[in-house]
Amino acid sequence: MLNLSPQNNNTTDQTSMTALHRVEKINSSKKLIRAMSLLFFAVFIVTLLPWTQNIQSSGKVITLRPEQKPQTINTVISGKIEKWYVKDGDAVKKGDTILFISEVKDDYFDPNLINRTQQQLRNKELSVISYSDKVSSMDTRVDALIETGRLKLKQAKIKLDQARLKLKTDSMEYHTAQINSKIAQDQFRRFEKLVEEGVKSQTDLETRRLTWQRTQANQIAAQQKLLQSGNDIIDAKVEYNSVEAKFRDEVAKAESDKFTALSDMYQAEVDVTKLQSQVMNYSIRNGMYVILAPQDGVVTKVLSSGIGETIKQGDPIATIMPAVYDLAIEMYVRPMDLPLLAKGQKVRIQFDGWPSIAFSGWPNCSFGTFGGEVFAVDNFAGDDGTFRVLISPLKNDRPWPKALRVGGGANSMILLNDVPIGYELWRLVNGFPPEFYAKKETKEKPKK
Repeated sequence: MLNLSPQNNNTTDQTSMTALHRVEKINSSKKLIRAMSLLFFAVFIVTLLPWTQNIQSSGKVITLRPEQKPQTINTVISGKIEKWYVKDGDAVKKGDTILFISEVKDDYFDPNLINRTQQQLRNKELSVISYSDKVSSMDTRVDALIETGRLKLKQAKIKLDQARLKLKTDSMEYHTAQINSKIAQDQFRRFEKLVEEGVKSQTDLETRRLTWQRTQANQIAAQQKLLQSGNDIIDAKVEYNSVEAKFRDEVAKAESDKFTALSDMYQAEVDVTKLQSQVMNYSIRNGMYVILAPQDGVVTKVLSSGIGETIKQGDPIATIMPAVYDLAIEMYVRPMDLPLLAKGQKVRIQFDGWPSIAFSGWPNCSFGTFGGEVFAVDNFAGDDGTFRVLISPLKNDRPWPKALRVGGGANSMILLNDVPIGYELWRLVNGFPPEFYAKKETKEKPKK
């Protein structure tokens, strides 16, 4: 049982308890307070130290320009491999021969295909010239028909005018014959009265009768002549219209033949253009049997193999890495960090294979890192929701290693503002992004 009664006067001997004596010493509490004070002061000093905010991300080495990226060489036409001129790892110059292939399509087996097509082209060109000459001849014929028709119409017009003048003359003669007949009739009537009165003889009357009858005959002849002149006018008009219609038809037929020749000439010109394009295509195709290097570089991998192997149009045959390229870093950041990025921000980079000691908060104390700056930021997110950031080498800084290769890894730290460590710890505990509170820009007062 516990000895808890106040009447128990038994005392314990504490002389042999050394641990209790050490704990109960007055000096131990002072040392603890001093140690805690020093620790708190050290932590307070550390929280006041400057810290560089940063965004860290891993990425890889790429090239900035499209023509400097690893390139796959494709064949433009189908063919059979005849001879290789390179192997993996060979350095090539622009225009060096990489591969020679032969034809596999029966449409191009003829070794004299270009010469035969050129001969067809020359024949078609001669056909165009012949049609052109025919068109010129038809133009001449049309001009001659128009001139002949003009003369014929003029001749018919003159004949019509002559008929009209003859009609006027015959009309005047008929009128004169009428007057003469009227005069002869009046004289005959008077002579009849004179004969009845006995002044004139019967012989004179018969003479006047004969004269009257002769004038009547002349009147009838003049009338007949007048009618014939009218008929001649009608015939002249008919002939004029006939000549006009005849030459109009002949000119229209000649024009139709001319247009037919023009159509044939244009069709021949189309055929000439097609043959010219065909000859050029055959010539270009002959140049495609030899596959050349598009630029200076190194053949990294040959994708097609043995002699006699058939390759299709567009198949890759080799991969080449350009000899000259501008390096950059491709990294991805979270959407929360995207508003903090801006073109031209400083970046510290660690390349895989290059030893370095990096302090994210104290970039000036880092060793073995390389400088860069933000070159571009994508405006759209990737499939994983991150945004791509491109980093180029920083000018006036330590140059990037020459031994870097496209595709190598890199760790990047985008540097932001300098803040106290205490603020950074508070930010991390609350989950705020860097630079959560934007600084207000103070406007300078205008000078008087």
